[in-house]
Amino acid sequence: MTLIKHELRQGRISFLIWTASVGFLLAVCVFLFPEMEGQMEDVGDVFSSMGAFSGAFGMDRLNFGTLLGFYAIECGNVLGLGGAFFAALCGAGILSKEEKDRTAEFLLTHPVSRARIVTEKLVSVYAQIIAMNLVIYGISLDSIAAIGESVPWKELNLLHLAYFLLQAELAGICFGISAFVRRGSAGIGLGIAAGMYFLNLVANIAQAAEFLKYITPFGYAEGADIIEKGRLDGGLVAIGLAMGAAGIGAAYGKYCGKDVR
Repeated sequence: MTLIKHELRQGRISFLIWTASVGFLLAVCVFLFPEMEGQMEDVGDVFSSMGAFSGAFGMDRLNFGTLLGFYAIECGNVLGLGGAFFAALCGAGILSKEEKDRTAEFLLTHPVSRARIVTEKLVSVYAQIIAMNLVIYGISLDSIAAIGESVPWKELNLLHLAYFLLQAELAGICFGISAFVRRGSAGIGLGIAAGMYFLNLVANIAQAAEFLKYITPFGYAEGADIIEKGRLDGGLVAIGLAMGAAGIGAAYGKYCGKDVR
């Protein structure tokens, strides 16, 4: 527990900044809806006729004039990208920073197994992700209530669950990468998150590239698909969680036998 507390204390500034930023932007999007509601129907017609651009963001299948459609696109992009970047940053540097900051000698001389070190660092990563999602979920509910709209509970819960699973997968993958590098890997984490986002855009645009949805976690966090089907794609979620678990397994295998400098 000591290492968990230490990691949470070290990451509190980053956690507060990312949570406040994503929560603020999400609330702004929700508060903009009443002002734009009357114009959204015409805007939605325009967007739905923009071909590949509309398909890339699912705007051809959602009604911009409803809170749910507006939330899935505008707030979904904020939460999807913001949450993905935060999760990737949390996982990508958590193990490699001991060598980067030259604290490995101090940490590894304690009577604590490497497996326990990896476990406690992993717990601290997911504790931050869970806390961020709970705070943002509360901000979302409060914002919707503040504008006098009824909460679409089922769809809203599915959307937030999908983005949490997305973050969990990316954190697991980046956690695994962190065990293989000796320097800071923040750039790698951000690159993976951004790359996964653009892979999903390509999969939405080109029918021949639909197989990319099996690679990117944004494939099962697509707001248009979730609202249309009323559920998450279990197959894509299972593949995504398996990829995250593989990253975590690789972290244990590598770090426990690694020659740490």
